[in-house]
Amino acid sequence: MYLDMDLSGGSVALILIIIAIIFAVKAIKVIPQQTAWVIERLGKFHKVLNPGLNFIIPFIDKVAYKHSLKEIPLDTPSQVCITRDNTQLSVDGILYFQVTDPKLASYGTSNYIVAITQLAQTTLRSVIGKMVLDETFEERDVINNQVVAAIDEAALNWGVKVLRYEIKDLTPPAVILQAMQRQITAEREKRAVIFESEGRKQEQINLANGAREAAIAKSEGEKQSEINIAEGKAQATIAIANATAKALETIASATQAEGGNTAVNLKVAEQYIEAFSNLAKTNNTLIVPNNLSDVSGMVSSVMKIVQSTSQAPAVTK
Repeated sequence: MYLDMDLSGGSVALILIIIAIIFAVKAIKVIPQQTAWVIERLGKFHKVLNPGLNFIIPFIDKVAYKHSLKEIPLDTPSQVCITRDNTQLSVDGILYFQVTDPKLASYGTSNYIVAITQLAQTTLRSVIGKMVLDETFEERDVINNQVVAAIDEAALNWGVKVLRYEIKDLTPPAVILQAMQRQITAEREKRAVIFESEGRKQEQINLANGAREAAIAKSEGEKQSEINIAEGKAQATIAIANATAKALETIASATQAEGGNTAVNLKVAEQYIEAFSNLAKTNNTLIVPNNLSDVSGMVSSVMKIVQSTSQAPAVTK
């Protein structure tokens, strides 16, 4: 009988230990970083468990929702949008959001992921419907910002913060793509023709400028050459005149010296005879004075001219 009582007491203790272990496991909750758990007590919201070691009351408290607080990328399905100029576009994008209030994310909507996905698609259709086709390609940043602003305002009631939205693809119909390609090709050909004509225009301008500068340089050279020639002739004339004047002064001085007249007579006679001799060699016609033998008379006439020159008063410079 005592043995049976001992066995019964040991079983109870074992059961109590097992219950205690189960109770401890149910009561102790370790929450990972960037994670939040929503606790309901008897079916009603009780609290939010933060990362770390937490305790709850087993069988009374229940983990109702688990939320990640990290930034989550959400791929929005592709959809057809119609632009203001009635062109169809196939558009898809990616949405980045983050849970900021675990309580609202749990009870604000039945499924906040579906809610923000649908809102992103409807907002995107609305924004693109206000633009023409060319604007949708040029103003992607405007589209992204407007979608984020619209979703973020509504998502505040869902405990979600929309961080950004990015369009991945904007695909018009094949016919539109072909027309755009033809337009791009025509525009490039137009720019090529313009560049070519501008090149020819610049070439003609350069050639004209070069010819004008060459003509100016040539005329300047000719002008300077004529100036140099004129200055050379003037200097030569002045030099000859100075030399002649000096020679006359020398002759005049020589006639005043002793034996000067005799020397001058002799020189004049020699030149007189030499002139007639050269004239006879270079020309068939010979001009002879009436009194060829009267060389002394000729010399005497020349000497009178020299003497009259030497006796003339000097010109003051």
